[in-house]
Amino acid sequence: MKIACWSGPRNLSTAMMYSFAARSDVSVLDEPFYAAYLKKTGRPDPMAAEIMRNHETNWHRAAATCAKDGAPHVYQKHMCHHILEKTPLDWAEECKHVFLIRHPARVLASYHEKRQQVTLDDIGVEQQLDLYEEFGGIVIDSADIRADPKTILTALCAALDLPFDPAMLSWPAGGNEADGVWASHWYNAAHQSTGFAGREGPLPDLSGALAELCEDALPAYAILRTQRLQSI
Repeated sequence: MKIACWSGPRNLSTAMMYSFAARSDVSVLDEPFYAAYLKKTGRPDPMAAEIMRNHETNWHRAAATCAKDGAPHVYQKHMCHHILEKTPLDWAEECKHVFLIRHPARVLASYHEKRQQVTLDDIGVEQQLDLYEEFGGIVIDSADIRADPKTILTALCAALDLPFDPAMLSWPAGGNEADGVWASHWYNAAHQSTGFAGREGPLPDLSGALAELCEDALPAYAILRTQRLQSI
């Protein structure tokens, strides 16, 4: 089975990758289109040159990697904004799709700590809705996972027709060998973790441009949230 998990940045996506990587029957791919996206867009992301030196910058070769089978399952962590108009997606027809969502206010507050200039495209929520409308799949909210990891992961595995494995609830600190080279900039908190963090507090107060971006992102998030998986 190939599982394509679609999310935006700062969205529990690395913890979810570590959760699946903790299973003995799953291998993982970390953002296989990131380097190709950087080469195409020329975006000055942190570590951009190093990412392009160390990862596949050809769209079709990256897509071929996504099409490969694993041992016996592959969990693919994808950022929705990495998928551009002509990105090959024929490989995705064979995947089971998971859409990991998070309230845009939380995404924006966290993303802004790492990158001062933020656009709606950067957080990928509208692209995520487009991909959901194209492929369908299972929607899970990071807040629900953090509130009750075992219940939501059990429900997710059932929806994927995959037995739940308690190993998914914890992992060793320090990262995973599948991490992209960008991990040193983006994965600091994930590398310190050994499991899912607890419930989040109140939504952050945003102002100015961030508040406007949140308002723009909320409609797509709200549509996806109505489809979210809650329990078995």
